[in-house]
Amino acid sequence: MSPAEGRFTLGLLAMDGAMPSSYTGAMDLLKIAQKLAQLRDPATGLRLESVLVGARGQATITVGDGLVIGPVHSPDRALDLLLVPGYMHASVHDALEQLHAYGPEIELLRALSLRGVPLAASCCGSLLLAEAGLLDGHEATTSWWLDGAFRSHYPRVRLDVQRMVVEDGNIATTGASTAVMGYLLQLLGRVTDPALAQNTARMMLLDPDRTSQAPYISLALAERPRHSLSEKAEGFLQRELHRELTITELARHCGTSERSLLRHFRQHYNASPLAHLQHLRVERAKALLETTLLSFDEIVERCGYSDTSSFRKLFKRATSLTPADYRERFRLRPH
Repeated sequence: MSPAEGRFTLGLLAMDGAMPSSYTGAMDLLKIAQKLAQLRDPATGLRLESVLVGARGQATITVGDGLVIGPVHSPDRALDLLLVPGYMHASVHDALEQLHAYGPEIELLRALSLRGVPLAASCCGSLLLAEAGLLDGHEATTSWWLDGAFRSHYPRVRLDVQRMVVEDGNIATTGASTAVMGYLLQLLGRVTDPALAQNTARMMLLDPDRTSQAPYISLALAERPRHSLSEKAEGFLQRELHRELTITELARHCGTSERSLLRHFRQHYNASPLAHLQHLRVERAKALLETTLLSFDEIVERCGYSDTSSFRKLFKRATSLTPADYRERFRLRPH
């Protein structure tokens, strides 16, 4: 698209119950970019617009706690991209249950995909794309707390929740609400020019260079497997994080064989027991970095490691940040 003469139309899938920011954030981003383009060149032919597109012929939708927005347009109009918003949910189970109410929207996504319209999804909006079968065989991401349930329900999707944005073919998926803003900035840089995208990011105080959800992932907030063996294993691991542990010891405590334990962890955690133990130790280190003034050597000792250098590498691999950078970004500060 020529920056001077082009037009870019972003469709926003109209869904009752969607997060208001999924609409307003994208709308504001394009409006700000349009204004900046006009300030730079009053004669610019660039036209950036966003429109609500519905699957039910409705005039308006109700989002959030009763906010009514519109107008909603027909999906017949030409779109350069359709964005599926995230929607509010009380739990991972609730997010999956709500898909039953979005049948017409899921059918519309299939139809638009056949028409060749590029699609993108924010947060749990990726569940609609997965339910439509459009992510089968493709790489994708979603909000990190949906990881386990997403893999279980859509095993044909090559999911990677470490990544903030994944583009595969004609479909893009992102993590939560600010992640989709980063994606839209990247897209804006491609369809107009990088300078306009950079200035828009500056005006909105957005960081388009974030590529990983890893620093934000919290196992404490993630859905845990509801299984007696999982609960027994989790309790033991949490109590004994401060020392060296073996699979043999864990299996004995859980009253099962090592083979059964390995199979259970692969099925419910998508990881080996030792890998899960490493995740738990990183989580403890994150909590201690956030809430205490302990040195990293002291934290490493409380996490059951004796080799500080080795644990530092493990921490960086898991969070994409050094321990010092993590503490600076996430430590609790007095008011």
